[in-house]
Amino acid sequence: MMQTSELSALLDTLCPMFVMVDDQGRIVNAGPTLQKLRPGHPMRGRGFLDVFELVRPRTVTTIAGLLSLAGGKVHLKFHDEPRTALTGLIAPLPKGNGAIINLSFGISILDAVRDYALTSADFSGTDLAIELLYLVEAKTAAMEASRSLNLRLQGAMLAAEEQAVTDMLTGLKNRRAMDVVLGHLISGNSVFALMHLDLDFFKSVNDRLGHAAGDFVLQQAARIMEEETRNEDTVARIGGDEFVIIFKGLVDESVLTDIAGRLISRLCQPMMFQGAPCKISASIGTALSTQFGTPDAAELLNAADQALYEAKRQGRSRHCLYSALAASGLKPASSQ
Repeated sequence: MMQTSELSALLDTLCPMFVMVDDQGRIVNAGPTLQKLRPGHPMRGRGFLDVFELVRPRTVTTIAGLLSLAGGKVHLKFHDEPRTALTGLIAPLPKGNGAIINLSFGISILDAVRDYALTSADFSGTDLAIELLYLVEAKTAAMEASRSLNLRLQGAMLAAEEQAVTDMLTGLKNRRAMDVVLGHLISGNSVFALMHLDLDFFKSVNDRLGHAAGDFVLQQAARIMEEETRNEDTVARIGGDEFVIIFKGLVDESVLTDIAGRLISRLCQPMMFQGAPCKISASIGTALSTQFGTPDAAELLNAADQALYEAKRQGRSRHCLYSALAASGLKPASSQ
């Protein structure tokens, strides 16, 4: 007959998570991995129910009831923290001398490996737990790599989309973005104003101080336009020194005239580039969507352009409303 010590030595190798209890429920021996879970509290000699809490079956509350579950499964938790969940299979010892309960982590194995720093040496050589962990780690790594790639691709796509509608020099919207905004406003029957702004004397800055100075002036002009407009407005650079500002929901001519006045006043202030003053001004023409029965983007742009031309004809650094031209007898371009 195999002695208890010999059986324990055998179980240490085959079932490192076993616990052997006598007929009184006292722990005779515990596998090395199980004991590793409570390194500072030897289990040998302690009552099984003092170390573990029986979770299922709920009807079992005593050692006698536990030992009667030959071949039965139990679900346990440690009484102290961390309260790792364990699953056990009960195998009674001969002649009612107690039982061997082979424990495993079940679905809590990932938490257990993390909490107790377990390695492959802590499991039986035939235990599939380590292979499972490798699979989980591989899957996690693959999912993380996939998520990272998706985020990079999404970021690249968003950056490409943003770049497609952005003027790279000034950071403003470009003509394509302006067309999209106009299309949305017109299809949604929204009221809005369209302001066409052209920088006067910009060519002389380029000719006198070079393109670097010209780029600087365009960037400063863009900043001023953004500062003088609302977040819901759209400021777009549609050409070399041409800009369009779309004011959503704003068709008050006096308010628009005030905004144009502030823009002209600020743009007329010299901009210093490498110690040299860059002097420009601005001419502005404005058209309102409410001036047309069925607004059309090309028609509105042409109307604002006509108003801009009139502002330049009157001496530049001016603002002209298309409504003033219409009142003087000029018809919309589409019906000329």
